[in-house]
Amino acid sequence: MAIQVYGDPGSGSLRRVITAASIMGIELERVPVDLFKGESQTSDFKSRFNPHGLTPVMVDGDTILYESSAINIYLAEKVGSDLLGTTPAERYQVLQWMFWSGEQWRVFATLVFDERIGKRFVGQAEDARIVELAFGKIHAAAAVLDAHLADRRFIAGDRLTLADLDIAGPFSQSARTKLPLTDYPNLVAWQQRLLDTVPAWAETKREVDARIDGALAGAGIVL
Repeated sequence: MAIQVYGDPGSGSLRRVITAASIMGIELERVPVDLFKGESQTSDFKSRFNPHGLTPVMVDGDTILYESSAINIYLAEKVGSDLLGTTPAERYQVLQWMFWSGEQWRVFATLVFDERIGKRFVGQAEDARIVELAFGKIHAAAAVLDAHLADRRFIAGDRLTLADLDIAGPFSQSARTKLPLTDYPNLVAWQQRLLDTVPAWAETKREVDARIDGALAGAGIVL
């Protein structure tokens, strides 16, 4: 039986899993979960898959995992992929940046999306104080990334790893949420390099864009 992944095609977190699986040649059975209809918030979904009511969720036989980073590590270990590094030293660097992304980077981009996009679907206005706080954190993290990428093509080592996909996640919605990234040319150039050189990353961008733009249009929301 193919590995199942539950998620909404508009999710940047699902995008990271789909991209990684494609690069690794792993076949996934995708099970749609409509986040805009609240399909992940049912008691059945929470009890079976993720008590937080979030996606993506991976099911591989008796193994059920949520959190995209954990899923990608599981998949990479399953097939022995170099996306997790080829030496212990590389692996620790990849893991360091994946954990860094969750703590210092993606969480604040998600917060901005919830304020600037998510709230509009329920008729609420963004809280400017929350956006300002998140922007401050994003600026601090982006400065670190921009300096790190000054003489590197990728986040860890000399090729694409799971660290790149984790840190690239916020770019899935950055044009819509207006994340303050234009002052960081190395970071912007790195993201464009991923789009130009990683076909799966470009393909999943098109999928995310189609899903979110369609949802916005359906709700009559103009950004």
